[in-house]
Amino acid sequence: MRTLRDINDLRSMLHEHRQQGKRIALVPTMGNLHKGHLALVASARQHADIIVSSLFVNPMQFGPDEDLDAYPRTFEADQAQLKDAGCDILFAPTVSALYPNGLSAQTRVHVPEVGEGLCGGSRPGHFDGVSTVVSMLFNLVQPDVACFGEKDYQQLAVIRKLVSDLHLPINIVGVPIVRADDGLALSSRNGYLSEHERAIAPVLYRTLCELRDALEQGASAEQVLQQGKAALYDAGFTPDYLELRDTTLEPLSSSTRSAVLLAAAKLGPARLIDNLSVQLPNTASDASK
Repeated sequence: MRTLRDINDLRSMLHEHRQQGKRIALVPTMGNLHKGHLALVASARQHADIIVSSLFVNPMQFGPDEDLDAYPRTFEADQAQLKDAGCDILFAPTVSALYPNGLSAQTRVHVPEVGEGLCGGSRPGHFDGVSTVVSMLFNLVQPDVACFGEKDYQQLAVIRKLVSDLHLPINIVGVPIVRADDGLALSSRNGYLSEHERAIAPVLYRTLCELRDALEQGASAEQVLQQGKAALYDAGFTPDYLELRDTTLEPLSSSTRSAVLLAAAKLGPARLIDNLSVQLPNTASDASK
């Protein structure tokens, strides 16, 4: 595996691979890798000959009161994991390499509608930061395929709209959530949890499972979501949102059958997110919150 920090070096190496007719896959990360990230690399290997993983803690997607400075940076461990996973190129640019004129002067990419509400509502500007840096990486790597985790459901929807709207010739692959044995969705931010909080954290997934079962049995969406929020508060979470949406992230309609249950909740210093697919019966409430 080659580790590159310079944009020109990256472009030069990828040009050689393209000249040889190789398919290229991109796996963007912010580091502090876990099995969920490695599942992205494994998926990428199924679709391409050359895997490029980026490692960049993107300051543009953090709000002023968020955890940019505290976000764990474990470069050497990440590098070793990517090498063992079969990654071919690790691209790890500096902030000044991607934003040479600073964030305030940086051109930004805004994806309307799908990035609003949910995490976009509670983290203003977050998805502009995501879509901007991903657009940069797409431009630099020019991959045939890019892999993103389904845990960040709204982010995946934003990226898919970005690619569609800009007519980019990139196949976006969503990779299923990887969970711990107790059901907790793996996340780099899980490391913020104390031992006591880590024991509570799986309640988020268990609550979503209970809500999904009730919804699929025909229970009122409004009532189920109210009960879910109460259960999370009782367990020690502070819910950010708990919503039922169409799989497109549009509000439910009377014809909605395939839906997604989405949650974000704070537990101690960690903000945890998760989601589950829901197959609604013949009637569905139009209540989404």
